[in-house]
Amino acid sequence: MNLIVDIGNSFIKVAVVDGGNVISTQRLTFDEGVDVESLMATYPSLQRAIVASSGVDTSQIASQLRCAGLKVLEMTSSTPVPIGNDYLSPQTLGVDRLAAAVGVVKCMGYEDCLIIDFGTAITIDLVEGGVFRGGNISPGMRTRFRALHDYTQRLPECEPTDEVLALGRTTSQAIEQGVMQGIVNEIEGYISAFSKKNAKITLILTGGDAKFFVKRIKNTIFAKCDAVVLGLNTILEYNANIENDFF
Repeated sequence: MNLIVDIGNSFIKVAVVDGGNVISTQRLTFDEGVDVESLMATYPSLQRAIVASSGVDTSQIASQLRCAGLKVLEMTSSTPVPIGNDYLSPQTLGVDRLAAAVGVVKCMGYEDCLIIDFGTAITIDLVEGGVFRGGNISPGMRTRFRALHDYTQRLPECEPTDEVLALGRTTSQAIEQGVMQGIVNEIEGYISAFSKKNAKITLILTGGDAKFFVKRIKNTIFAKCDAVVLGLNTILEYNANIENDFF
């Protein structure tokens, strides 16, 4: 049984994985932190953990987990992963992006795919032949809503909506549809461009805000189990089975 700790830009995601199945997930604020004692009491079969972050230092939580008796892998750009990586600056590649690619390739079985991860930022990453080729980053849905409110004098801060309108007829509707349909048009542009180059590409939606776009973006697969969690678990298992000094 493994513990996955994914420290994101806005939240900490904690998951328990047993035999490749995600049996528990928590989404915590940075103020809450990770209650290691409670996790160990609830899941006494935990043996290993992986801690990943694209920016926050992982040493403190890793130390807490080691003190609780777990064997801990802190994921860095040097951590071996079971897929190829063509990124030119791997030391700057967010570990969540690479982990999502591992999850999609190794757990879902798609070696040619476009992975669209909806979080604080939206990442659009290409995997071909089981190799991470690179991708693009743009502001996430909630980031766009906040920016319109924070950087203007009168625009309200709005929330995602299931309503689909060609045009907003109130300011709130204009913001809602502008942000959400703008993202749809952006993503569909990527889908069209990459599908023309590789007809085998599968389109994967993942991340916390993906659920708002499943019905808006057609012909995609919604990874209900977080691809990043599955990927981190796979990376943990991969490193546990090879001789290295990363634990």
